Amino acid sequence: MSAEDPDADVPEDDEDLQYFVRIGQTDLDGTKSVERSLTDMNGIGHRAARIIAQKAGVDRRETFGRLDEEQIDEIVELVEGFADEVPEWLANHRNDFFSGETTHEIGNELDLTRRQDINRMKMIDSYKGVRHKRGQKVRGQRTKSTGRTEGTIGVNVEAIKEEQAEEAAAEEE
Repeated sequence: MSAEDPDADVPEDDEDLQYFVRIGQTDLDGTKSVERSLTDMNGIGHRAARIIAQKAGVDRRETFGRLDEEQIDEIVELVEGFADEVPEWLANHRNDFFSGETTHEIGNELDLTRRQDINRMKMIDSYKGVRHKRGQKVRGQRTKSTGRTEGTIGVNVEAIKEEQAEEAAAEEE
């Protein structure tokens, strides 16, 4: 940037910019790049956003709000049909319990599906369900030295000071 022109890198055609792009039930920031904006959705990570931009034929570093309507519509279709476009191992909800299908959940559907899966595990008392019920670690982490939420371990200095203050007040009376 030069001292003569401080607004040199600000584009002048801001009327073409869509500040919000709606995909599903999520408003995405149109001022960010395509890849970064897509990662703001639940269920879409960096790898998925890069694959979607590549399949849509869009530069992933291009500003999302400056794309044409056709390109945005193509990105919306690819996001909604992501499980059909990629290998099965890349989808986030494989082998559904009831239907056996592999889907890729995004947005609020991801939270709802995850909650339903955890509730089903709790109801059938599977090992993971029991761990979820108890609030313990589920995926095999250590629990002897970490994840302690109950009580205080070690010396509670504040409680000792409060007891000493109460004893001193009782002796003065």
